[in-house]
Amino acid sequence: MNVRLYLWQRATAAVMVPLVLLHIAVIFYATRKGMTAADILSRTRGSIVWASYYGLFVAAASIHASIGVRNVLTEWSPLTDRHAGLFALLFGLLLATLGTRAVFAVVLS
Repeated sequence: MNVRLYLWQRATAAVMVPLVLLHIAVIFYATRKGMTAADILSRTRGSIVWASYYGLFVAAASIHASIGVRNVLTEWSPLTDRHAGLFALLFGLLLATLGTRAVFAVVLS
C-alpha cells in the first residue's frame, strides 16, 4: 500500500469513529423509546443535519472500504495493482451510490 492510500484510510477511519458511536447511540435511543421506523423517518425527513451527517458517513465508509478492498485484492489475488485499483474504484462508487440513495430515501421520504 502506498503512503497516500494508507493516510486516506486512516483519516477516514478517524472520521468514522465518532460517526459510528453517534449512530449506535441513536439506535439505542430509538429502541429504548420504542420508536417505529415511521417515527424515525418523520424526524429525519427534510433534515439537512441528518443528510449531512449520513452523507459524510457514506463518503468516509466508501473511501475506507474501497481502499481496504484494493489492499486485499493486491495481496491475495492474482490481479495486478492496476486491475485491483480499478475494481476498488468501481466498488467504492457502487457503495457511494447506494449509500447516497439511502440518505436521500431517509431524508426525502
